[in-house]
Amino acid sequence: MEEVIIATKNSGKAKEFERIFHEKGMIVKTLLDFPEIEDVEETGTTFEENAKIKSETIANLLGKMVIADDSGLEVDALEGRPGVYSARYAGPQKNDEENIDKVLEELHGVPKNERTARFRCVLSVSQPGKKTVTFAGACEGLILTERKGTNGFGYDPIFFIEAKGKAMAELAPEEKNKISHRAMAIKKLEQNLTLNFGEDS
Repeated sequence: MEEVIIATKNSGKAKEFERIFHEKGMIVKTLLDFPEIEDVEETGTTFEENAKIKSETIANLLGKMVIADDSGLEVDALEGRPGVYSARYAGPQKNDEENIDKVLEELHGVPKNERTARFRCVLSVSQPGKKTVTFAGACEGLILTERKGTNGFGYDPIFFIEAKGKAMAELAPEEKNKISHRAMAIKKLEQNLTLNFGEDS
């Protein structure tokens, strides 16, 4: 079976990648499988910059092809925040519940039609000696006033998808993996690279 390395220690992201790539007959390894590798500092100002920093750093360390993901929530009424700071919006402890509480507090009193938002994801694919390529995906929605659902992770409980009539956290994993920002980015990656990811496109 082909192996793909995903540069993340986020267990929620790892599970999503595992589900998506397992369907394609691929084995997924993440940075959780390489505990000796320290966290890569995300110094970029965009999702693309951060994804590239992670994939290129880890690819050079391991000498293998690596896919890195940088993603987050953009809320229009908050001028695009939390954006690249989504994971640590309420502080460096990266606590999902505290992050949600902060967004809900900042949107207090904002009417439904002004609570538009999107999840955005950029995948960066790096191989030693080759040019890094990136693929982006997005999923549009609205920010709820309270949590709904128990699936997923991050901001999923307050992200409402009008076409589904549900919060992201109310969707089954299989359903989420068809419409999510990450799924959209992976679909673009598939369209542009050979399935085993080890050959040139």
